[in-house]
Amino acid sequence: MSSLRTFTAATVSLCALLAAGAASASSFAIRSGQSAEGLGMSYAGAASGGIGMGAMAWNPATITMFPGRNSQWNFTYLYANGDYKPTSPTTVRTPVGSFPIQAFGGSPFGTGDLGGDGAFIPASYSAWQLTDRLWIGLTTGAPFGLRSKADNQFHAGQVYGRSAKVRSINVAPTIGYKVNDWLSIGAALQIQYFKANLKQANGITATAGNVILDGDTIDFGYRVGATLTPMDGTTIGVAYRSSIRQTLEGKLMGSPGAPPVLPVKANLNLPDSVVVGVSQVINDQWQAHIGVEWTNWSRFNRIPVVTRFGSAPVTSLNFEYDDSWFFSGGLEYKYNSDLTLRAGVGYELSAVNDRNRTVFISDNDRLWLSAGLSYKVTEKLNLDLGYTYIHVNKARVNYTGFHPQQNGSPVIYTAAAEPYIHVASAALTWRWDNPTETVPVRDPVVRKY
Repeated sequence: MSSLRTFTAATVSLCALLAAGAASASSFAIRSGQSAEGLGMSYAGAASGGIGMGAMAWNPATITMFPGRNSQWNFTYLYANGDYKPTSPTTVRTPVGSFPIQAFGGSPFGTGDLGGDGAFIPASYSAWQLTDRLWIGLTTGAPFGLRSKADNQFHAGQVYGRSAKVRSINVAPTIGYKVNDWLSIGAALQIQYFKANLKQANGITATAGNVILDGDTIDFGYRVGATLTPMDGTTIGVAYRSSIRQTLEGKLMGSPGAPPVLPVKANLNLPDSVVVGVSQVINDQWQAHIGVEWTNWSRFNRIPVVTRFGSAPVTSLNFEYDDSWFFSGGLEYKYNSDLTLRAGVGYELSAVNDRNRTVFISDNDRLWLSAGLSYKVTEKLNLDLGYTYIHVNKARVNYTGFHPQQNGSPVIYTAAAEPYIHVASAALTWRWDNPTETVPVRDPVVRKY
């Protein structure tokens, strides 16, 4: 591969960097790390407050559902398995024809497991009631990112990626206002740190060096939402999360024919989304929840990469994603005054497909199966546990010359993975004030504590 082609392919792999591994939501979003209570029923009712304090990550208006002063800390472990195995012989195109990759010293084997040892994801929520109508709070979490590293660092598709990391930290000051007994509104400012790092081979042999692309940024967005209680036992929530324009700045290192360190930048428009939820009390023991979420991944389309201290284009990152949809339903059963059991199911239509999927994104349409419980340890302390198994449909990559991110690479590589994901989460919720001395306020019909 020529120096210029290697340089171009290295930059193009920012796409793989951003879509690392089999994330728990479409593309590189991490829905499952936001709430242990929500995880226990596939996040059904997230917009309507059905998942407890974690609902603030979707709908800031739900902050008004928690009288007094409360904090929650969530700890989630996510293990994703995705193993790309070639589905046809990997070849290299030359001016005189195509030849098996082994003829050039390349490996015929697949990636091996991309998930490694999994990852821990934290999230926290605080809600403080100031008056009978006004609340302020803070949420923290990691809404995007994942870690992906092939077991086989020498594999047939190594020119399209060896390892990738995406990390994000989202901090969101939140305010909520109870307009009247049936309407609450809320807003949050999103402050988001985003970091990305990619390593890929600069050739097809076992001794090929790494081309490294690394960058980070801090940028801003917002969330707005409302909850309505049109009748006793029914809560409806709707919310909007804005796009965040991540102005990623970083460097490209190790690319033959280019400077040892080349400063680069790219403006990444992360998707906005709309979520709707309904929570319904059936009787003293049962509650039902449903949710629908639309994510505007199609805005994550063609992204120019330029040198940082000028406007000279290096390449264009051609994701060409589709919008994604997530549908979920869940039930809760109050076994006694201290113990609540829950379960849920969800289905997601992915943003990626067989045409645009990369070697680091074993993502496809997926089925969620969830279960969990809440236990009131004391009047002030609550424990939540949640578990979800995610079955991902077979994922295929097709670098056959027509892949939107291939950019003329001569390596023809097709492979398939059968991914699956395990997610387990625990949360502690602490009430700082005395529940008997709370500012007077009408208790919400669907209340988690």
